[in-house]
Amino acid sequence: MKVDLFDFDLPRELIAQRPAEPRESARLLRIKADGLSDHRVADLPDLLRPDDLLVVNDTRVIPSRLFGRRGDARVEVTLHKAEGLDVWAAFARPARKLRLGDRFEAEAGGRVLGAEVIERRDAGEVVLRFDLSGGELIQALEEVGRLPLPPYIERPEGADARDTDDYQTIFARDKGAVAAPTAGLHFTDRLLAALDTRGIERLALTLHVGAGTFLPVKAEDTVDHHMHAEWGRLTAETADRLNAARAAGRRIVAVGTTAMRLLETAAGEDRRFRPFEGETRIFITPGGRPIRGTDVLMTNFHLPRSTLFMLVSAFAGLNRMHAAYAHAIAGGYRFFSYGDACLIDHCPDDAAS
Repeated sequence: MKVDLFDFDLPRELIAQRPAEPRESARLLRIKADGLSDHRVADLPDLLRPDDLLVVNDTRVIPSRLFGRRGDARVEVTLHKAEGLDVWAAFARPARKLRLGDRFEAEAGGRVLGAEVIERRDAGEVVLRFDLSGGELIQALEEVGRLPLPPYIERPEGADARDTDDYQTIFARDKGAVAAPTAGLHFTDRLLAALDTRGIERLALTLHVGAGTFLPVKAEDTVDHHMHAEWGRLTAETADRLNAARAAGRRIVAVGTTAMRLLETAAGEDRRFRPFEGETRIFITPGGRPIRGTDVLMTNFHLPRSTLFMLVSAFAGLNRMHAAYAHAIAGGYRFFSYGDACLIDHCPDDAAS
């Protein structure tokens, strides 16, 4: 499909710079086959069915933004994908200051974290081999790095103390993401208690969100877009619970496009789930592979021409999603990571519109 079909105009003032307080007070646009309705995230327990199964992403964002030096030159590096226990692909600014074989060092509080440039790629991307690996590297990043934020959140000096809490979900456990699964940011202890009272079960999977989620689609047609890879895990126990829910006729509700991407990766043509661990490059677009693993999707509002707007358009229909976004813009909904949310039914009758 032509990428410009997924374009729309968004007033800059609707890009949220801070989350709603409290988080569950964010607005929630209900999108169903028979129309739209306006709610709050706090209404979620009443909008779901008691036998729904809520699926969340338990990835935790690591402080992957490093301000450091190559010799006397200042360089900023944002890690975006692990390619080994001690190797990460990263975006460098300015990339011209990091050449093959150069040593990059970042320091904070007397702790120094060093790496060698072992590869240069297009669009300012480099590959770094660190002096540490595995858990030791993650611990060093916790001490030296700063939390990464999307480019549309205006923090020239990086995440501040408030972002340290705001940009992690209540489900965050498994360290490895460089971007938050933002639909999960709306959940609080109070909301989880209300969902429990309603009898709505939940389970967790892991998809380490990469910075590629924010990359614009530069191709003119979706068939020419190279999808970024993200690492995920869906355990055998989780697959069994999902299959039992499906067999009982219960709906599977994905909290976020990241949870949905892994559900769709793990669901076979028979709509049964199988354990999965590894990288997924699944690219969900209208008219593509049928939706197999998700019945309802809770997600934030996404960027124009993005793979995520393409995903929701595949889930509920391109025309329906354009109408929903027009409604949200006219109504002053807040967009992107710290913004408001949608609760969308899978509408297969319009999924290829």
